[in-house]
Amino acid sequence: MKRKVYLILLLGIIALTGRAQIGGEYTYQFLELTNSARIAALGGTQVAVSDSLDLNLPYHNPSLLHREMSNRVLVNYVNYLADINYGYASYAQSYEGIGNFAVGMHYINYGKFEEALETGELTGATFKAAEYALNLIYSNSYQRLSYGVNLKPIFSSFESYQSFGIAADLGLNFSSKSKFTTVGIVARNFGTQISTYYQDGKREKIPFNLEMGISQRLQHAPLVFSATLQHLTQWDLASPAEEPDFSTETIYEYDEKFMKQFMRHLVFGVEFLPSENFILRAGYNYQRRQELKFEEKASTVGFSAGFGLRIKRFRLDYGISRFHLAGSSNLFSLSINLNDNL
Repeated sequence: MKRKVYLILLLGIIALTGRAQIGGEYTYQFLELTNSARIAALGGTQVAVSDSLDLNLPYHNPSLLHREMSNRVLVNYVNYLADINYGYASYAQSYEGIGNFAVGMHYINYGKFEEALETGELTGATFKAAEYALNLIYSNSYQRLSYGVNLKPIFSSFESYQSFGIAADLGLNFSSKSKFTTVGIVARNFGTQISTYYQDGKREKIPFNLEMGISQRLQHAPLVFSATLQHLTQWDLASPAEEPDFSTETIYEYDEKFMKQFMRHLVFGVEFLPSENFILRAGYNYQRRQELKFEEKASTVGFSAGFGLRIKRFRLDYGISRFHLAGSSNLFSLSINLNDNL
């Protein structure tokens, strides 16, 4: 009974902190990018994947940090679009009677830019742009219920313009007795800018995202299905029906039916496990497909795939996400078990 009360209270707090977001109206948008090859292969976000050895999972739901992840190191690298690169590095440690801790650094490097005047004339100078978020994760459990928090100090730098901010994730997950079913919920990126990019600037919104998901492993087949509902505080995720007029505050949206709107919230993934050391993955993100496809040729936009390979102390994952006809994003994850007992 107490657990139900705590869960209701947490969901109430989440509902109060969550606000509908319109794309392009918030800062620190890199916080929404997945840096895990596995999660990218499963559609871009999953918050209920049950795997006590994958240190990538607490980034998406801090309650998925388990004591079995203790003394493991993780390094991710993402070859993104337009020469943009980003990644994540993390280390975990558990303490009996206290809980599980992990520290990680999420960064994105937008590359080098050539400075130009308003007329377009190059000055010969160059500048860089990058953003960083420190991840301080804690989790614990009560019977089959796990809970966790991720505190994220943020630093953003674009040429001479800099901003500091703070964000946090709150997560819960519940596993069945058989361990075949896991349900998770997470409130991601609620927080604020501490300092703006310029003096006396208006504080911009943080990209809050309320997600809820489930994963189900089949009892008599080597398959795991995962599904996550994202952006639960904003029902209408449709793209503009026409080019917006930025001289007004009018918001243009498609008038879509219920099922299409629902599908925009759903991210679906599946894993095929022919052995304990090799895994194949695939995913589908309907919202991404609708936003980035060409009407005359949708191709495989919105689909993703990848694989995982375990060799003794090492775990290597690869994922590829199809964002656009112009290109895809390639993700690499390497995890190392530093424990003596394998």
